[in-house]
Amino acid sequence: MSYRAPVSDMLFALRHVSGLEGVDPDDAQAILTEAGRIAADVLAPLNRVGDQHGTRFEDGRVTTPPGWREAYTTFTAGGWNGLSADADHGGQGLPKAIEAACTEMWSAANLSFGLCPLLTQGGIEAVAAHGSDELKARYFEKLVTGEWPATMNLTEPQAGSDLALLRTRAEPAGDGSYRITGSKIYITYGEHDLAENIVHLVLARLKDAPAGTRGISLFLVPKVLPDGSLNDLRCSGIEHKLGIHASPTCSMAFGDNGGATGWLIGEANKGLACMFTMMNAARLGVGVQGVGVAEAATQKALAYAAERRQGKAIGAAEATSPIIAHPDVQRMLLTMKAYTAVSRGICLLTAAALDAAHGPEGRAAHDRASLLTPIAKAFSTDIANEVASLGVQVHGGMGFVEETGAAQFMRDARILGIYEGTNGIQAIDLTARKLPLNGGATARSQIAWMRRAAEGLLKNADPAFGQMAPRLRAAIESLDRATSHQLAALGSNRPEAALAGAAPYLRLFGLALGGACHARAALASAAALKGGETDPAHRARIALARFYAENLLPAVSGLEEAVLAGGAFTEDAALALAV
Repeated sequence: MSYRAPVSDMLFALRHVSGLEGVDPDDAQAILTEAGRIAADVLAPLNRVGDQHGTRFEDGRVTTPPGWREAYTTFTAGGWNGLSADADHGGQGLPKAIEAACTEMWSAANLSFGLCPLLTQGGIEAVAAHGSDELKARYFEKLVTGEWPATMNLTEPQAGSDLALLRTRAEPAGDGSYRITGSKIYITYGEHDLAENIVHLVLARLKDAPAGTRGISLFLVPKVLPDGSLNDLRCSGIEHKLGIHASPTCSMAFGDNGGATGWLIGEANKGLACMFTMMNAARLGVGVQGVGVAEAATQKALAYAAERRQGKAIGAAEATSPIIAHPDVQRMLLTMKAYTAVSRGICLLTAAALDAAHGPEGRAAHDRASLLTPIAKAFSTDIANEVASLGVQVHGGMGFVEETGAAQFMRDARILGIYEGTNGIQAIDLTARKLPLNGGATARSQIAWMRRAAEGLLKNADPAFGQMAPRLRAAIESLDRATSHQLAALGSNRPEAALAGAAPYLRLFGLALGGACHARAALASAAALKGGETDPAHRARIALARFYAENLLPAVSGLEEAVLAGGAFTEDAALALAV
């Protein structure tokens, strides 16, 4: 079964869930249709090849799988690398929401391939926001077109997520450049054969810089220098991983022979703020990757369940039935579809908020995007792991062997909850940094948006909605109480109680927000049916929203209890873990 780009579902979500603005609907359909064709015809056929072949490392050189270079040339030649970048520099100037939808398709078709342009998108944003005019003149257009892809160099062997422990050094060279020495690990596409040059964005410390994260600076360090010579940097090895085999995860060494030449991005000792421009873009991108993997796993499971015959369904005339006729398989498949739709809605809402931040809403939209980003990243990637696992379960024993491809989705998805800040870090970010925005007003505003969706269900009173309205209202009230608890705990003498409940709080927020996304989709579909439209997708969306509300949304009440219990377990955690 090959990947089919869900263009109609995306367009519906863009219009009715996230509220797409800034692009003509016909243009949006044309763009997504062509992006889907690239995903299905160019990238998807290479997914299995890449998984089996992997990347090769020899004498400091990394070779990508067969077909990778040709696919990258096709991808960049089509202008897909810089969809949201400024048109004056080779980009398309499209909304982030359209870019997110395209990223989902490329990730669904071939996650390993999609990682390269994803990181370049973040590099484009970092250089655009913080780079000097000289750096922009030299590198920006090449980044936008994808001729020179970008990487993000944060992690070091002794410092995983704790960037305060970074040791890589930068020394002024006297000519406006710096000499970078140190090593980095887990650098995605740190070396490869897709392009002649690679633009590394590297965190390093200047001499006498303040300790901790306040003393970190960001540097642009190209593989090939402006004079055409190779820089003093190299790939020292690649990792052998559980999944994403075709994406080279590199160890990088800078300055074996005196120091790699780099240029400061932004201000000295303020590199973390610059890097977070890139990282936040990547965090939304990773959330979208989660949607893509979930969609691909769901499509494969649905196709298998429709073909695989086993057991006799109740009331069936034939001796064996397709397993899709059995209620428990239906439950699994509906869970996969419902969660995938929820994740897509949340990611598109986040992208739409980023777009709105450049309009009249300004700061309010920016704060909304800040609130939603950790949810988009963590919730969507957790869902990707759960949906991929359910996909294996639907396949039964055939899911546990590699030939069906179901196992690859599960292996590939596992990294998504880890990189760009583990999902635990995202939960802490949501509770400790994003909830307090504007004294909690940003979170309350998002809850009010969700309440309006619930009110719409109540006013409509369509019998097809079942218990959607009361279930969504209950979930929102649980979220409201949990939000009050987290804000109060942060201001108490035991803030660890808020941090201990951060992960279940993020899950609760995502589930409730997802209920509102489903409600908006159901309301739009109900209105279309009343208006005379006959597309069966409308009834399908209503049925899926009802399943979500009645079967998945009730988990919110248990999560609320876990949040309110807060840090109780931390009092005895050391004792329990010591035995």
